[in-house]
Formats: sequence, structure tokens, C-alpha cells
Amino acid sequence: MFADNTDFAGDLHKEHTPEAIRQRLQEGPKHSYLRDFVYGAIDGAVTTFAVVAGVTGANLSGGVVVVLGAANLIADGFSMAASSFLATRAEHHHRNRLRRMEEMHVALLPEGEREEIRQIFAAKGFQGEDLERVVSVITADVEQWVDTMMKEELGLVLDSPSPWRTAFATFAAFIVIGAIPLLAYVYLMLVPGGLTRPFWWSAALTGAAFFLVGTWKSRFVERPWYAGGLETLAVGGLAATLAYYTGVFLRHVVQ
Repeated sequence: MFADNTDFAGDLHKEHTPEAIRQRLQEGPKHSYLRDFVYGAIDGAVTTFAVVAGVTGANLSGGVVVVLGAANLIADGFSMAASSFLATRAEHHHRNRLRRMEEMHVALLPEGEREEIRQIFAAKGFQGEDLERVVSVITADVEQWVDTMMKEELGLVLDSPSPWRTAFATFAAFIVIGAIPLLAYVYLMLVPGGLTRPFWWSAALTGAAFFLVGTWKSRFVERPWYAGGLETLAVGGLAATLAYYTGVFLRHVVQ
């Protein structure tokens, strides 16, 4: 379907010249922080609107909504960013530990590790002299040898996203999108009486945020924009509904 697209074919050709390929491989893989941004955005909107819905369901004041919502934004946003940072860092440490283990295996049991390389590539269809040539080339360089064992035997990637960038993407998305459910109540505090039914304004703004995040996400996963938007809206709406009725239930318990 791309054959008729002259511009696309031209760009694709430029990206696959020997010079372009060499430069791209030297730069290494470019990590996407889309998952962290979407995760932070959806969780920020869900948890903050959960506060709004719960407090409204409990029939508390708008000031309480803003205070609890802001506290949730900072505390929960930081908690998510810290968790993301620590999880990504733990992956780095885990990969480094396994690398040291493979380096030790190569140093102490080179023949056994060489046989593992042989069987790995035999399973890929290499045979005879071709197989032995592959084994010889790979095991001639210890770093390449260990890299191959990491990828083929342990199923690991050799590089992973930056823990700091992962944490920042999560926190920024959480704060920016998570603040949307509070806008109606903040406006009501700044302009008393300037807005009626702030909860429904908050619900509408949050629903729009869910839908927009979903449509934006769909651009990167090749899904119809409306499908991505509706999926995210449905997940967020379910969380908000649960929070609202929890607040209603707790109001009756307190009373």
C-alpha cells in the first residue's frame, strides 16, 4: 500500500543508504517514553477525578475538593514518578548482574558457553561450516559473545530507558493531565458563583482529557483514533463511577 506513495518511498530509501544505516546503528536505539506519559496521564486524571467524585459523593465542599485534589496531585504524582524511577533502575541493576554472571561463565566454562552459542544458532537453521563459522566469529569477541548470550539465552534487551527521563515523563503527565478535574473548582474559588454544577464541568473536562489522551496514544499504536479515545474514556469513566459511589456509601456510613 506504500508503493504509490512517492514521498514515503523516497524517505524510506534515504533512511536505508549505507551511510544512514551506519549512523543510525552507531547512535543506538531511541527509547520511547510514550508508555510512561500515557500511564502518568491516565492515572493522574483517574485518581484526581476519583478525589473529586468521592468528595462530591460524600457531599463535602468545593474547597475540600481542591485541597484533597492538590495533595493527591503532588503526593501521588511523586510516588508514581519515584516508583517508575526505581523500577527502571532495578532493571538496569538486574541486567548488569546477569551480564557479570555471563562474563564469569565465559571465563570459567568457555567450551560450555561455546556449545550454547552453537545450539542457539543451530536452532535458527545454521548447519555445518556455516554454523561453525558463526560460532567462531561470535566467540572471538568476549563482549559480543556475552551480548549474544544476554539476548538469545536470557531474552534481555541490551539497553533500556533512562530512569530519570522515565520518572519525569510520568510525573509531568500526571501533574498536567491530573490537574484538569480540579479546574472547575479552582475557577469557582477565584470567581465565586461564576459556575454552576462544578462537578459536571469537572466530569466533562476529565472525560475530554481521557478521550484526547486516548486519541493521541492511538497515533503511535496504529489504532483508529476514536477507538483509542473511547477505550481510555471507558476505563477512566469506570474508575470515576466507582469513586463516586464509594463517596456516596461513605456519606451514609458517616451520617
